[in-house]
Amino acid sequence: MAETTVIAFDLYGTLLSTDSIAKQLEKHFDHAKAQSISALWRRYQLEYTWRLNSMGVWENFSAITRNSLLHALADNDSQLSDDNIEELMRAYDNLSTFADVDPTLTRIAADLSIQTVIFSNGTKTMVLNWILRSADLSPHASVFRDVVTVEEVKQYKPARACYEHLAKQTGQDPSHMSNLWLVSGNPFDIVGARSAGMRAIWVDRMGVGWKDGATDLRPTAIAHSLEHALQEIQSR
Repeated sequence: MAETTVIAFDLYGTLLSTDSIAKQLEKHFDHAKAQSISALWRRYQLEYTWRLNSMGVWENFSAITRNSLLHALADNDSQLSDDNIEELMRAYDNLSTFADVDPTLTRIAADLSIQTVIFSNGTKTMVLNWILRSADLSPHASVFRDVVTVEEVKQYKPARACYEHLAKQTGQDPSHMSNLWLVSGNPFDIVGARSAGMRAIWVDRMGVGWKDGATDLRPTAIAHSLEHALQEIQSR
């Protein structure tokens, strides 16, 4: 029997395009301001998780997402009503997938040697809402064997405890994680996985090349799409 390959897909910025929220913001602002708010929303969302990790403080990802939106609006000297804020939060549960998600998940569904999970900073409620309600993803919901989030750990990626939790949830030995793959479009996530002993493929859709200099850790491989990432894993 072929050995099972465990692939953990990051969610935001890997399967889901966080830039797609700009379309919702354009209901309230011109294109330039919507783009600015969208970019800052994502920046503060990540920055807040790292700040909280450093302080040893836990706040759930839904609250972080809402607070980072308010911060992004304030930076743009803008305001929205509470109803509009809640509408945007609901839209965040229905972000668009990248174009390479559908063909990649279709290929994975046909390969019984692959066990696939979602590994996210998001709350389990946020992730399940996306899987079950997204027109893009719901047809592929059965591909994912599990949803692993950081809520039980109460730390955010790239804290080592998050990757050890992933290993335990997927039946791997946290002290020997070389059989566990992470696929992510976020450099900080790749570095965290590599530091914990995992193999990790960075999805460089924009072709900008690896520039992260926080450590000397690098991805196991760099792929220009999810399909390319899958090919890299299957060839090893």
